[in-house]
Amino acid sequence: MARVSERVAFLCLGVMGYPLAGHLAASGRPVTVYNRTRARAEAWAAEHGGAVAETPAEAVRDCDFALVCTGNDDDLRGLALGASGFVAALPAGATLVDHTTVSAALARELDAACRARDVRFLDAPVSGGQAGAEKGALTVMVGGEPDVYEAALPLFSCYAGKTLLMGPAGAGQLTKMVNQICIAGLVQALSEGLDFARRAGLDPLRVVEVISQGAAQSWQMDNRAETMIEGRFDFGFAVDWMRKDLGICLAEARRNGALLPVTALVDQFYAEIQQKGGGRWDTSSLIRLLR
Repeated sequence: MARVSERVAFLCLGVMGYPLAGHLAASGRPVTVYNRTRARAEAWAAEHGGAVAETPAEAVRDCDFALVCTGNDDDLRGLALGASGFVAALPAGATLVDHTTVSAALARELDAACRARDVRFLDAPVSGGQAGAEKGALTVMVGGEPDVYEAALPLFSCYAGKTLLMGPAGAGQLTKMVNQICIAGLVQALSEGLDFARRAGLDPLRVVEVISQGAAQSWQMDNRAETMIEGRFDFGFAVDWMRKDLGICLAEARRNGALLPVTALVDQFYAEIQQKGGGRWDTSSLIRLLR
């Protein structure tokens, strides 16, 4: 059970934040939540017994740890550093943990803003999707100082199966970019393989049954092949979110000189999915372009 003094604020209760805040509350920590739509915050409090704050600043004012998981760079910058940003309200000695997938540049900007107020900071994007958040089985890629990371590990253990410090502030976001680059290529390859199997007269499910036991195996194959074959995409990590993430990857590649030809191509394919009205479809919907 957590120390009573370890007070937690959680900002933004989306598909990821809602269950993460719930795991923290279940651990015995007092949790105060803020969400732009207050009704969702009240529903969370009714379910988990935490408190609801009217504003982000109110939520973090007396916390030891503040966690945030919002949409993109603009959302996070406005929430944290805007005219009424919550960073200014964080007490000295508190730790801000950002679970949003954003640019490494913004992570470093937040780190500097926190240091100016004697607040500690970790950029800690996650992988595992909504299902991983609900099961408490996420992977957390962290950037920050080692002592700050060690102090936050008990919180991460509430909802993560794997957590690793990758380097200074921004390193967590850079690692998440690698994650998304790899996923993009895997989903496109799986789409092409499954469509090839169908056109070759094979039973795609039987193909997956055998090749998933060899070198072709992947999380995407294990968790998405069946629904791709069935043409079901009304779940999972949305194409709109993936395009946001790939945009961050491509921008960083332009800065550091990395070549991402496959990533750029798959990003164009996702743009076609958006044009077909599939912005909220799961990322495995790439296979629709081959049919």
